[in-house]
Amino acid sequence: MEGKEEDVRLGANKYSERQPIGTAAQGSEDKDYKEPPPAPLFEPGELKSWSFYRAGIAEFMATFLFLYVTILTVMGYSGATSKCASVGIQGIGVVKGFQQGLYMGNGGGANVVAPGYTKGSGLGAEIIGTFVLVYTVFSATDAKRNARDSHVPILAPLPIGFAVFLVHLATIPITGTGINPARSLGAAIIYNREHAWSDHWIFWVGPFIGAALAAVYHQVVIRAIPFKTKS
Repeated sequence: MEGKEEDVRLGANKYSERQPIGTAAQGSEDKDYKEPPPAPLFEPGELKSWSFYRAGIAEFMATFLFLYVTILTVMGYSGATSKCASVGIQGIGVVKGFQQGLYMGNGGGANVVAPGYTKGSGLGAEIIGTFVLVYTVFSATDAKRNARDSHVPILAPLPIGFAVFLVHLATIPITGTGINPARSLGAAIIYNREHAWSDHWIFWVGPFIGAALAAVYHQVVIRAIPFKTKS
């Protein structure tokens, strides 16, 4: 009994009764994760690094494949007499990419607001879709989440890819799914028809607003960074 009482007394002296909680705890120094350092917009020294060019090549290939698959998907949806049958069209998407008539006839996969929807509906779809994607990226790559849930073997590309998949399911019928100005701009330049440019502003304004809202939500609401106490 005396040994147990001694353990209790030592424990009470070792740990204070009032422990920081919430945002106060986040500001303490004994964190089990590291915040990534702020990265400069551009460093001239990067031009001498092979890693810089590797990253550029990787971004080029990823964007190329993403646009190629997306354009074929939107073309398949536009050309389907039954929208439920559009999933089956994906298998012959590669053939469509080499047929000029089908490309022009199905709108070239360019982002436009579909008939029956207003520009406001298209803008809202782009804002919400981009918000979902960007917030998923922030959450999946967050250093604090990785440290807290390190026992859960989740790779960041899985939830990010699933978010892209869900957003496309929801917004292809409305706008053809932009959520990325590079995707919208590339398709509009290659297709280059008047109706592809008339709604083009939506696919810049929407993603920028959605991404900004996701960043504010993640930093202020989820991470509460502006409210952390300085120790």
